[in-house]
Amino acid sequence: MITLKIIFWVCIALVFYTYLGYGLLLWIILKLKRLFGKKTTIVELPSDQTQWPDVTLMICAYNEEDIIHEKMENIRQIDYPKEKFCVMWVTDGSNDHSNELLSEYGDEIKLVFSPERRGKAAAMQHGLKENKAEFVVFTDANTMLNTQCIKEIVRQFMREDVGCVSGEKRVRARHEGQTASEGEGLYWKYESTLKRWDNELYSAMGAAGELFAVRMSVYEEAPSNALLDDFMISMLILKKGYKIAYTSEAYAMEYGSANMEEESKRKRRIAAGGLQSIWWLKDLMNPFKYPKVSFFFVSHRVLRWSITPFALMALIPLNVLLVFMKAGTIYTWVWILQVAFYLAAFAGYLFTIKGKKQKLLYVPYYFLFMNINVFRGIKYLRTHSTSGAWEKAKRG
Repeated sequence: MITLKIIFWVCIALVFYTYLGYGLLLWIILKLKRLFGKKTTIVELPSDQTQWPDVTLMICAYNEEDIIHEKMENIRQIDYPKEKFCVMWVTDGSNDHSNELLSEYGDEIKLVFSPERRGKAAAMQHGLKENKAEFVVFTDANTMLNTQCIKEIVRQFMREDVGCVSGEKRVRARHEGQTASEGEGLYWKYESTLKRWDNELYSAMGAAGELFAVRMSVYEEAPSNALLDDFMISMLILKKGYKIAYTSEAYAMEYGSANMEEESKRKRRIAAGGLQSIWWLKDLMNPFKYPKVSFFFVSHRVLRWSITPFALMALIPLNVLLVFMKAGTIYTWVWILQVAFYLAAFAGYLFTIKGKKQKLLYVPYYFLFMNINVFRGIKYLRTHSTSGAWEKAKRG
């Protein structure tokens, strides 16, 4: 019984720390830093625009004919000197009318085409062979950027210790009550907060492909079969001793997944890519070699993608055993809370399939949905470990 109790409370501690405790700890540390630490010096761009660096905006696309014109109109609104700004489209095995539509823009863009679909990481590597700028900004075809994003990203690179810049992802719903979009948006608001706090204390732990940028002099290729190529690229730069700056002043907006099945495709791939990345980046978990990075990496990424979902599921049988063994009243109360949580999640699921909105019940449902997809991601990794190509989730 003592062994069961120890395992039970370790599992509870893991779940609490991963999803709430880590954020709470960062908040406390930040409060202390702001009270007693030195203020961060803000570095601005040179007043003379001729001294601003050349930038390439790269869009890796697969069959994006429906969004090309909207994306190009959005790019035209970006405020950065045109003579220092190259727009590059890399079409990875597209077999729709993407290339024909892009060719209409002539010298306004640089088009790089690969007839074979090999995945986003391979498309990036192909495009970078044609790049001449020191700073490359990556974004997706279906995300819309704010007008100041390039200037803000370049401003972050004015710090010599910054090798990568991550913009903010913002999720919007096309229709009110769109469950998948609202769940994804809620998750990303919390995730963005953690990224801001990580960044203020040391460095963000990875970048999202919707909008991130690299300094080419410290860039390192991600494996061509990487499922999370953006995350791997940014973390390989961090491994070299450079920081990943995070800024909410440069953001990408996109619609959330069309429905929960499409959202599950995303979550499975992210979970599989997370496990894949943990293995490739296992050196970063060594606190003797990477004392700061290991704390942030394990707390923010590793636990969430590996151990904690198993701890969450283990709480059910462990709690049942302890209740039947009459281990104490507290275990009965914890079991009642667990039952209430899973009933709330199930009710949230029922509301979802009926197309109704109930935010209070949706939170436990989406939380459970994310963790279940970690297990589905394990199976996904077994079937997608040799190729970086993956099925796109349909957006709302």
